[in-house]
Amino acid sequence: MRKTLIPALMAAALAGAFVVAPAFSADPAYVTDALANKARPKADTDQDALRKPAEMLAFAGIKPGSTVAEWIPGAGYFTRIFGKAVGSAGHLYTFAQTATPALTAIQSDPSYGGRVQIIAGDLTAAKAPTPVDVVWTSRNYHDLSADVRGKLNKASFDMLKPGGVYIVLDHSAVVGTGDFAMAPGQGLHRIDENLVKLEVMRAGFKLDGESNTLRNDKDTRTNRVFDSSIRGDTDQFILKFRKPR
Repeated sequence: MRKTLIPALMAAALAGAFVVAPAFSADPAYVTDALANKARPKADTDQDALRKPAEMLAFAGIKPGSTVAEWIPGAGYFTRIFGKAVGSAGHLYTFAQTATPALTAIQSDPSYGGRVQIIAGDLTAAKAPTPVDVVWTSRNYHDLSADVRGKLNKASFDMLKPGGVYIVLDHSAVVGTGDFAMAPGQGLHRIDENLVKLEVMRAGFKLDGESNTLRNDKDTRTNRVFDSSIRGDTDQFILKFRKPR
């Protein structure tokens, strides 16, 4: 399933999917406080205009008291935001292959009150210590092999509470190309959102919503995401899946 997806299979998988557009109001105090966190480096805050973290928190439903699992945090852009947004009654489990200095610094920062826990090692064997409300992954689903994606989707399903949500945000490829955008000779670092829907729903999830907040119709989706003409402002899909109660 590289260059095309099977239309009949996609139609069956997506039939009856409940898709909603998010409605945002004024940011609550916990959002503004999380974004104003002095522990956030300038490299993070400089990205806010394009990454729209307030809208991401609202769409994911991350709020004080939430227990969140984050896959592959990179330099910790969302780790720092989620670690504050969940508040003193919440918790953030961040799964990474390696506990980098940047991540360990976040975990040990006293301003997070010990509620950020870095869990390093084999991602396919990862488990949250307690059931979670939200699982989050952004801009890295495309980097994983189909086998690993399947295992992470199952792990996400297993660690979520009934009714919990799984958010997948990534750079969009041309619809119908499947994972061809990551094939040898392509390397665009993109993925077909319909393939993501199909794979995640195979793990038992129901499609519950989509956000167009990071859409960019000027992105042809045929260039590498690192191309200077589009870097940081690619067309991105945001999908919300829910574990049935």
